[in-house]
Amino acid sequence: MKVTVIGPGAMGCLFAARLAKSGVDTTLVDHRIDRASRLNSKGITVESGDGTITESVRVVSSVPTGQDLVIVLVKSHVTKLLTLNSRAPVLTLQNGLGNIETLCSSVGSSVLLAGVTTEASTLLEEGRVRHAARGITRLGSWTSCPAGPALKVLEKAGFAVEQTDSPGQAVWEKVAINAGINPITALLNVENGRILEIPEARQLMRDLVVEAVKVACTEGYRFERSLVEVAEATCAETKTNVSSMLQDVRAGRRTEIDAISGEIVKRAQHSALPTPRTRVVWQLLKGIEQR
Repeated sequence: MKVTVIGPGAMGCLFAARLAKSGVDTTLVDHRIDRASRLNSKGITVESGDGTITESVRVVSSVPTGQDLVIVLVKSHVTKLLTLNSRAPVLTLQNGLGNIETLCSSVGSSVLLAGVTTEASTLLEEGRVRHAARGITRLGSWTSCPAGPALKVLEKAGFAVEQTDSPGQAVWEKVAINAGINPITALLNVENGRILEIPEARQLMRDLVVEAVKVACTEGYRFERSLVEVAEATCAETKTNVSSMLQDVRAGRRTEIDAISGEIVKRAQHSALPTPRTRVVWQLLKGIEQR
């Protein structure tokens, strides 16, 4: 099976290296030709509790033809810039809202798979990541694309995978949790676990999750478990993890606040639903981006 991973960030490098290690014919796409050349030379290194591996992965600047699966792991604001000429199934495991709609417009819903992953990965330097914690990758067909081959190849690479009949709900669930955790870690410059130790931050996280869930409900989604409790459990389980949004702030990169809190605010406006706390954290992170 031939698999292409788009995006040389923390998650893209993790998935590409793990796939290559399992024997899958893997290609990593990096739009920067100079960086692609360096990654081709030195490979991708993944540090984890199981040890450190370095895998040689073919790195190119555009999606090659003849692929069996394309996995999109770029930042949400880059999705609209992608050129996807391949007719292979396209799987998005990106953070935030709006990626699915953008990809449907470019490749069509019939080849689209969508899902989320709770794998935790930190980009240490170019081509070197730390696999901070194992997680679960949940995915399913957006309309009619078979999910079986993607599930099998990810399972072969050692990922814990689950199939879902409602990938949209899985995406919203992760967005609601991220909307509570990520902005606070980025604003306070703290690891996930510290949120639970600061009463005001913990209450704000709960309020942010509640606002997100209310917006999700306007789109027809209902959750069988309390996402506030899930968010608190996530903070406890990943207490030493540095959220992707905080990683971006520390590195001076653009964050995904628009695709998370910004999208929640925008969708809430369509239903005249107030989301005051979400709006404030969105505005604060936009201010940090523009410093």
